[in-house]
Amino acid sequence: MSALADQPARQSQPDGSQTSAPNVIYRWDLDKTYLRTDFDTFMSLLRTAFEDAEDKRTVPGAATLLRELRQSGNGRARICFISGSPRQMRKVLTEKLRLDGIEFDEFVLKPNLRNMLTGRFRALREQVGYKLPALLAGRAGVTDKTREVCFGDDAESDALIYSLYGDLVSRRVDRTVLEQVLRSAGTYENDAARTISLFESLPHAEAVERIFIHLDRKSPPSKFDRYGTRLVPIYNYFQAALVLFQDDRLEAAAVVRVAVEMVDRHAYSVEALRNSLQDLLRRRRVSIDTVNSLGRIIADGAGARDLLPALGALPGTRELLRSLARGLRELGPLSEQELGPPPVDTPIDYLAALADLPRRHKQK
Repeated sequence: MSALADQPARQSQPDGSQTSAPNVIYRWDLDKTYLRTDFDTFMSLLRTAFEDAEDKRTVPGAATLLRELRQSGNGRARICFISGSPRQMRKVLTEKLRLDGIEFDEFVLKPNLRNMLTGRFRALREQVGYKLPALLAGRAGVTDKTREVCFGDDAESDALIYSLYGDLVSRRVDRTVLEQVLRSAGTYENDAARTISLFESLPHAEAVERIFIHLDRKSPPSKFDRYGTRLVPIYNYFQAALVLFQDDRLEAAAVVRVAVEMVDRHAYSVEALRNSLQDLLRRRRVSIDTVNSLGRIIADGAGARDLLPALGALPGTRELLRSLARGLRELGPLSEQELGPPPVDTPIDYLAALADLPRRHKQK
């Protein structure tokens, strides 16, 4: 089978338009990152495969965050999904995104049926040889000024793949290491050859500026220390919104709208949001200046009422969020005893990271 035949299918957003010259690309996984998917047992996997679009559940805050990201970047933000779900689920997944009001520019799904019919059984579970070339192919034709923010989860290998992708494009990782990783991951030869070809065809760029890993399995954040400051493990999307506000990727109003969804529609308490914020502060992932600034904008800024939409499900949502804003504005710095060790950037040992992954598949 040719390398060309193994290229994943891509799909533009439903209205057929394509974002030209993006200044930022947001790349998302679906299962356990955007959708609350359970595929840890055969029965749960079967149940997931036959769910209708309206039965699929979204991770709290994810839909609002995605809509806000789509509107960011002066209208030049691109949304791209790369999922390990089979292509046969395209219709139901795109319908779910439509129901959630999510527009997208690219949608890549895994050719699992073809893998089965051609005896490529290792490829059914192996992710490096599928996602990495899909990411590299998605970078083709993009200017070196375009930055990327990646969203994944802790169920498989998203942290490794996104980090490796960013280091390949920036040339912090060379062909030799890439070949070793692909071989150790059990990637089929034609997939490996295509990955190397795509890597060598791309210009150097500091592309990936941030990676978020949703801790669906409640993995300890320290598990991801090897990936440095670029990668932020998060328990929820309020935490992601706070980091993106600090990165100047979201405005305060967008952070509020994410919080409103979580409180109004998913029964999050303000105390839970406050704990999420304290967790980021302890892990030194947001600064106290960022937190105070957000609180001032919400509580004191002109047009503050516009920042606090009342969605109606909970009458007290607006006052709860005002209370949170006042707390953010007045929050003081944590003591050194309360702070964890600062994240450190060191060269990533990708072979060691690959060896630590669960259900690792070795090439035979």
